[in-house]
Amino acid sequence: MNYIVLAIPVFFALIGLELLVTRLLERDYYRLADSLADLSCGIVQQLLEVFVKTALFAGYLFIYRFHLLEIRADSALAWLLCFLGVDFLYYWFHRLSHEVNAFWAAHVVHHQSEEYNLAVALRQGALQGWFSWAFYLPLAAIGFPPLMFLATSSIDTLYQFWIHTRVIGRLGPLEWVFNTPSHHRVHHGRNPKYIDKNHAGTLIIWDRMFGTFQPEEEEPVYGITTPLASWNPVWANVHYWVELVQKARRATRLGDKIRMFVKSPGWHPEELGGFQAAPEVTPQDRKFDTPLSRGRALYVFAQFVLLLLAASALLRWQARFATGPLLLLAVFLCASLAVLAGLLEGKRWAPVVEGVRLAVVAIGTAAWAL
Repeated sequence: MNYIVLAIPVFFALIGLELLVTRLLERDYYRLADSLADLSCGIVQQLLEVFVKTALFAGYLFIYRFHLLEIRADSALAWLLCFLGVDFLYYWFHRLSHEVNAFWAAHVVHHQSEEYNLAVALRQGALQGWFSWAFYLPLAAIGFPPLMFLATSSIDTLYQFWIHTRVIGRLGPLEWVFNTPSHHRVHHGRNPKYIDKNHAGTLIIWDRMFGTFQPEEEEPVYGITTPLASWNPVWANVHYWVELVQKARRATRLGDKIRMFVKSPGWHPEELGGFQAAPEVTPQDRKFDTPLSRGRALYVFAQFVLLLLAASALLRWQARFATGPLLLLAVFLCASLAVLAGLLEGKRWAPVVEGVRLAVVAIGTAAWAL
């Protein structure tokens, strides 16, 4: 059972609540284009998982065949230990996702937004699952049942949704043990002193234990050191890979070409300028934005809602489709989101491609009705 998909209505209800609260407080924490980009990235990630999640989970099932201990699924202690194991291993996966370029290329999507709100929580990298699964294999080797692992890892993921908010301040003694909105705001900051801090999932104790904790001081400036400057969810998932490949091609030594993928973000061969530290930032730094008329904004929003409903239906009833049609529909939905991003950015090609997309939808709908 995909608990994340089941929680989608709750996610959107809480996003709506936060949006209402921010309007009442007269705080401008949401921008339409940015939020649509966040949600589009989440849709792309969920659609890709349809095709790879089962294959990746096969690794856990294979290792579990040789587990060391017989752990009962009805043991409360076993569930607690499994959750602690998931959260501990998530910390190391998350930390390495910030310290190794190839991992960062898959994780960077989550950090691209220059806003910080609940919609950002749903902005996930479509390729991140290709790396994260291997970190949890020790739990299989120990003997934690697969369904127990799936449930506890889902809980760990669901917990992290609510901490993506600026509405909630500090939470007193809870700050010592749990990851909170204050701690996670630091993690999303691109201020040099905030970078690569507070990698926790649920429990902040791991950061305190391993030297990566940083309390929130001044308000973070959100985003990545080199802003994405795009609303396109497909480009968001591949742009850093493109950068790495381009830089690796420019390096003359084979060792440096390999190091581009295993060193930390900011590392470059000496011939390409050496290590590049994160620049200083201020709250006054201009955020990426694109001019958008009310009419175009309403059109894009309406089309996005339709795509969201279509994607939700596809995720809900994926078992009813053969692999070929399922893949075709998923690709079409991802491409459609990219076209809407083109409209938001005012790309010249976008209105023409949008017309073609609508024609395809009309033809497909008519064919299905017949």
